[in-house]
Amino acid sequence: MGMSGVGKTYLSDILMQHNWFHYSGDYRIGTRYLDEPILDNIKQQAMQIPFLRDLLQSDSIYICNNITVDNLKPVASFLGKLGNPELGGLPLKEFKHRQALHKQAEINTMLDVPEFIHKAHNIYGYKHFINDVGGSLCELDTAEVFEVLSANTIILYIKASEQNEEELITRAVTDPKPLYYREAFLEEQLADYMQQHQLPYVAMINPDDFVRWIFPKLFYSRIPRYQAIADKYGYTISTKELYNVRNEKDFLDLIEVAVARKE
Repeated sequence: MGMSGVGKTYLSDILMQHNWFHYSGDYRIGTRYLDEPILDNIKQQAMQIPFLRDLLQSDSIYICNNITVDNLKPVASFLGKLGNPELGGLPLKEFKHRQALHKQAEINTMLDVPEFIHKAHNIYGYKHFINDVGGSLCELDTAEVFEVLSANTIILYIKASEQNEEELITRAVTDPKPLYYREAFLEEQLADYMQQHQLPYVAMINPDDFVRWIFPKLFYSRIPRYQAIADKYGYTISTKELYNVRNEKDFLDLIEVAVARKE
Protein backbone atom coordinates (compact mmCIF):
# COMPACT_ATOMS: atom_id res chain seq x y z
CA MET A 1 0.00 0.00 0.00
CA GLY A 2 1.02 3.60 -0.53
CA MET A 3 0.21 6.71 -2.53
CA SER A 4 -0.41 6.33 -6.24
CA GLY A 5 2.95 6.41 -7.99
CA VAL A 6 5.17 4.96 -5.24
CA GLY A 7 5.72 1.70 -7.16
CA LYS A 8 2.95 -0.75 -6.25
CA THR A 9 2.20 -1.69 -9.84
CA TYR A 10 5.92 -1.58 -10.70
CA LEU A 11 6.47 -4.27 -8.08
CA SER A 12 3.45 -6.23 -9.26
CA ASP A 13 4.79 -6.27 -12.82
CA ILE A 14 8.09 -7.71 -11.57
CA LEU A 15 6.41 -10.44 -9.51
CA MET A 16 4.01 -11.39 -12.31
CA GLN A 17 7.08 -12.61 -14.20
CA HIS A 18 7.69 -15.07 -11.35
CA ASN A 19 4.28 -16.77 -11.20
CA TRP A 20 2.53 -14.32 -8.88
CA PHE A 21 -1.19 -13.61 -9.32
CA HIS A 22 -1.75 -9.85 -9.63
CA TYR A 23 -4.90 -8.69 -7.86
CA SER A 24 -5.52 -5.07 -8.82
CA GLY A 25 -7.86 -3.39 -6.36
CA ASP A 26 -8.76 -0.57 -8.74
CA TYR A 27 -9.47 -3.03 -11.56
CA ARG A 28 -11.77 -5.08 -9.32
CA ILE A 29 -13.56 -1.93 -8.18
CA GLY A 30 -14.22 -0.87 -11.77
CA THR A 31 -15.19 -4.23 -13.25
CA ARG A 32 -17.21 -5.65 -10.36
CA TYR A 33 -18.57 -3.06 -7.98
CA LEU A 34 -18.77 0.14 -10.05
CA ASP A 35 -19.39 -1.38 -13.47
CA GLU A 36 -23.08 -0.48 -13.62
CA PRO A 37 -22.73 3.08 -12.19
CA ILE A 38 -19.86 3.74 -14.61
CA LEU A 39 -21.93 2.58 -17.58
CA ASP A 40 -24.95 4.57 -16.42
CA ASN A 41 -22.81 7.69 -16.26
CA ILE A 42 -21.45 7.13 -19.77
CA LYS A 43 -24.93 6.48 -21.13
CA GLN A 44 -26.25 9.60 -19.44
CA GLN A 45 -23.57 11.65 -21.19
CA ALA A 46 -24.27 9.95 -24.52
CA MET A 47 -28.02 10.60 -24.22
CA GLN A 48 -27.34 14.32 -24.32
CA ILE A 49 -26.17 13.96 -27.92
CA PRO A 50 -29.25 13.55 -30.20
CA PHE A 51 -27.47 11.29 -32.71
CA LEU A 52 -26.31 8.87 -30.00
CA ARG A 53 -29.59 9.10 -28.07
CA ASP A 54 -31.57 7.86 -31.08
CA LEU A 55 -29.18 4.96 -31.59
CA LEU A 56 -29.26 3.96 -27.93
CA GLN A 57 -33.04 4.18 -27.67
CA SER A 58 -33.45 1.97 -30.73
CA ASP A 59 -30.86 -0.54 -29.45
CA SER A 60 -28.80 0.11 -32.55
CA ILE A 61 -25.63 0.50 -30.50
CA TYR A 62 -24.50 -0.53 -27.04
CA ILE A 63 -21.89 0.81 -24.65
CA CYS A 64 -19.48 -1.31 -22.65
CA ASN A 65 -16.49 -0.67 -20.41
CA ASN A 66 -12.99 -1.44 -21.63
CA ILE A 67 -11.32 -1.32 -18.23
CA THR A 68 -7.95 -3.03 -17.99
CA VAL A 69 -5.30 -3.16 -15.28
CA ASP A 70 -3.36 -0.59 -17.30
CA ASN A 71 -6.39 1.53 -18.26
CA LEU A 72 -8.53 2.55 -15.31
CA LYS A 73 -9.75 5.81 -16.81
CA PRO A 74 -13.47 4.83 -16.67
CA VAL A 75 -13.17 4.56 -12.86
CA ALA A 76 -11.55 7.99 -12.61
CA SER A 77 -14.05 9.59 -14.99
CA PHE A 78 -16.93 8.25 -12.91
CA LEU A 79 -15.41 9.52 -9.65
CA GLY A 80 -15.14 12.95 -11.26
CA LYS A 81 -14.12 16.31 -9.86
CA LEU A 82 -16.06 18.76 -7.75
CA GLY A 83 -17.08 22.13 -9.12
CA ASN A 84 -18.41 24.10 -12.07
CA PRO A 85 -20.52 21.87 -14.39
CA GLU A 86 -19.51 23.99 -17.38
CA LEU A 87 -15.90 22.95 -16.70
CA GLY A 88 -16.78 19.28 -16.23
CA GLY A 89 -17.36 19.49 -12.48
CA LEU A 90 -19.97 17.73 -10.36
CA PRO A 91 -22.47 19.19 -7.87
CA LEU A 92 -21.54 18.50 -4.23
CA LYS A 93 -24.41 16.06 -3.62
CA GLU A 94 -23.59 13.96 -6.69
CA PHE A 95 -19.86 14.12 -5.95
CA LYS A 96 -20.40 12.82 -2.42
CA HIS A 97 -22.71 10.10 -3.73
CA ARG A 98 -20.01 8.82 -6.08
CA GLN A 99 -17.40 9.06 -3.33
CA ALA A 100 -19.59 6.89 -1.10
CA LEU A 101 -20.06 4.33 -3.86
CA HIS A 102 -16.30 4.18 -4.39
CA LYS A 103 -15.62 3.72 -0.68
CA GLN A 104 -18.02 0.79 -0.39
CA ALA A 105 -16.62 -0.71 -3.60
CA GLU A 106 -13.09 -0.53 -2.22
CA ILE A 107 -14.16 -2.12 1.07
CA ASN A 108 -15.87 -4.98 -0.78
CA THR A 109 -12.87 -5.40 -3.07
CA MET A 110 -10.49 -5.80 -0.13
CA LEU A 111 -12.84 -8.23 1.62
CA ASP A 112 -12.75 -10.33 -1.59
CA VAL A 113 -8.99 -10.94 -1.22
CA PRO A 114 -9.23 -14.33 0.60
CA GLU A 115 -11.60 -15.63 -2.08
CA PHE A 116 -9.24 -14.54 -4.85
CA ILE A 117 -6.24 -16.10 -3.13
CA HIS A 118 -8.20 -19.35 -3.22
CA LYS A 119 -9.16 -18.85 -6.87
CA ALA A 120 -5.64 -17.92 -7.90
CA HIS A 121 -4.30 -21.16 -6.44
CA ASN A 122 -7.07 -23.66 -7.20
CA ILE A 123 -8.28 -22.41 -10.58
CA TYR A 124 -5.25 -20.73 -12.15
CA GLY A 125 -2.44 -22.60 -10.43
CA TYR A 126 -0.63 -19.59 -8.97
CA LYS A 127 1.44 -20.27 -5.86
CA HIS A 128 1.84 -16.62 -4.94
CA PHE A 129 -0.48 -13.61 -4.72
CA ILE A 130 0.10 -9.86 -4.66
CA ASN A 131 -2.63 -7.43 -3.64
CA ASP A 132 -2.03 -4.14 -5.49
CA VAL A 133 -4.29 -1.79 -3.52
CA GLY A 134 -5.56 1.66 -4.42
CA GLY A 135 -3.99 4.76 -2.92
CA SER A 136 -7.12 5.46 -0.88
CA LEU A 137 -6.96 2.26 1.19
CA CYS A 138 -5.84 4.21 4.26
CA GLU A 139 -8.99 6.35 4.07
CA LEU A 140 -11.47 3.50 4.63
CA ASP A 141 -11.50 3.55 8.46
CA THR A 142 -12.87 0.00 8.47
CA ALA A 143 -11.04 -2.29 10.89
CA GLU A 144 -12.51 -5.41 9.28
CA VAL A 145 -10.63 -4.68 6.05
CA PHE A 146 -7.23 -4.59 7.74
CA GLU A 147 -7.99 -7.58 9.94
CA VAL A 148 -8.89 -9.61 6.84
CA LEU A 149 -5.82 -8.41 4.94
CA SER A 150 -3.43 -9.03 7.83
CA ALA A 151 -4.86 -12.53 8.36
CA ASN A 152 -4.37 -13.48 4.71
CA THR A 153 -1.49 -11.35 3.40
CA ILE A 154 1.58 -9.42 4.51
CA ILE A 155 0.66 -5.73 4.55
CA LEU A 156 3.57 -3.74 3.17
CA TYR A 157 3.63 0.06 3.28
CA ILE A 158 5.81 1.67 0.61
CA LYS A 159 6.93 4.93 2.20
CA ALA A 160 7.92 7.69 -0.20
CA SER A 161 11.23 9.49 0.33
CA GLU A 162 11.20 13.29 0.56
CA GLN A 163 12.36 13.49 -3.05
CA ASN A 164 9.62 11.09 -4.14
CA GLU A 165 7.06 13.09 -2.18
CA GLU A 166 7.96 16.23 -4.10
CA GLU A 167 7.84 14.35 -7.41
CA LEU A 168 4.43 12.82 -6.68
CA ILE A 169 2.96 16.17 -5.65
CA THR A 170 4.41 17.91 -8.69
CA ARG A 171 2.99 15.22 -10.97
CA ALA A 172 -0.46 15.46 -9.39
CA VAL A 173 -0.51 19.25 -9.57
CA THR A 174 0.61 19.21 -13.20
CA ASP A 175 -1.98 16.62 -14.19
CA PRO A 176 -4.88 16.78 -11.68
CA LYS A 177 -6.89 13.58 -11.57
CA PRO A 178 -10.09 12.58 -9.75
CA LEU A 179 -9.46 11.36 -6.20
CA TYR A 180 -11.25 9.79 -3.27
CA TYR A 181 -11.52 11.84 -0.07
CA ARG A 182 -12.80 10.91 3.36
CA GLU A 183 -16.02 12.86 3.82
CA ALA A 184 -14.82 14.65 6.98
CA PHE A 185 -11.57 15.64 5.26
CA LEU A 186 -13.43 16.86 2.17
CA GLU A 187 -15.85 19.00 4.15
CA GLU A 188 -13.06 20.60 6.19
CA GLN A 189 -10.87 21.36 3.18
CA LEU A 190 -13.77 22.49 1.03
CA ALA A 191 -14.79 25.04 3.64
CA ASP A 192 -11.21 26.38 3.74
CA TYR A 193 -11.03 26.55 -0.04
CA MET A 194 -14.34 28.39 -0.35
CA GLN A 195 -13.28 30.90 2.28
CA GLN A 196 -9.80 31.47 0.84
CA HIS A 197 -11.16 32.00 -2.66
CA GLN A 198 -14.25 33.90 -1.48
CA LEU A 199 -16.65 31.66 -3.39
CA PRO A 200 -20.29 31.56 -2.27
CA TYR A 201 -21.23 28.44 -4.27
CA VAL A 202 -19.54 25.11 -5.01
CA ALA A 203 -20.67 25.49 -8.62
CA MET A 204 -18.19 28.34 -8.95
CA ILE A 205 -15.18 26.13 -8.19
CA ASN A 206 -12.72 25.41 -10.99
CA PRO A 207 -12.51 21.58 -10.73
CA ASP A 208 -8.84 21.26 -11.70
CA ASP A 209 -7.81 24.15 -9.48
CA PHE A 210 -9.49 22.54 -6.48
CA VAL A 211 -7.69 19.21 -7.09
CA ARG A 212 -4.35 21.02 -7.41
CA TRP A 213 -5.02 22.91 -4.18
CA ILE A 214 -6.18 19.95 -2.12
CA PHE A 215 -3.75 17.26 -3.28
CA PRO A 216 -0.73 18.25 -1.13
CA LYS A 217 -3.02 18.40 1.91
CA LEU A 218 -4.45 14.99 1.05
CA PHE A 219 -0.97 13.57 0.49
CA TYR A 220 0.38 14.63 3.88
CA SER A 221 -2.83 13.64 5.67
CA ARG A 222 -2.45 10.10 4.35
CA ILE A 223 1.14 9.53 5.48
CA PRO A 224 0.38 9.06 9.20
CA ARG A 225 -2.66 6.95 8.34
CA TYR A 226 -0.54 4.58 6.24
CA GLN A 227 2.09 4.43 8.96
CA ALA A 228 -0.48 3.64 11.65
CA ILE A 229 -1.78 0.72 9.59
CA ALA A 230 1.75 -0.57 8.98
CA ASP A 231 2.67 -0.23 12.65
CA LYS A 232 -0.37 -2.22 13.76
CA TYR A 233 -0.83 -4.72 10.96
CA GLY A 234 2.24 -4.84 8.74
CA TYR A 235 5.67 -3.60 7.76
CA THR A 236 7.30 -0.60 6.11
CA ILE A 237 9.81 -0.26 3.28
CA SER A 238 11.05 2.84 1.51
CA THR A 239 10.72 3.71 -2.16
CA LYS A 240 14.53 3.73 -2.32
CA GLU A 241 14.59 0.11 -1.14
CA LEU A 242 11.81 -0.86 -3.52
CA TYR A 243 13.53 0.64 -6.56
CA ASN A 244 16.49 -1.70 -5.95
CA VAL A 245 14.21 -4.71 -6.43
CA ARG A 246 14.82 -6.34 -9.81
CA ASN A 247 13.40 -9.84 -9.30
CA GLU A 248 11.52 -12.11 -6.90
CA LYS A 249 14.59 -12.91 -4.80
CA ASP A 250 15.30 -9.21 -4.26
CA PHE A 251 11.72 -8.74 -3.10
CA LEU A 252 11.75 -11.68 -0.68
CA ASP A 253 15.06 -10.49 0.74
CA LEU A 254 13.51 -7.06 1.26
CA ILE A 255 10.56 -8.60 3.08
CA GLU A 256 12.98 -10.32 5.46
CA VAL A 257 14.69 -7.00 6.10
CA ALA A 258 11.36 -5.26 6.78
CA VAL A 259 10.22 -7.97 9.18
CA ALA A 260 13.54 -8.06 11.04
CA ARG A 261 13.62 -4.29 11.27
CA LYS A 262 10.23 -4.17 12.97
CA GLU A 263 11.04 -7.00 15.34
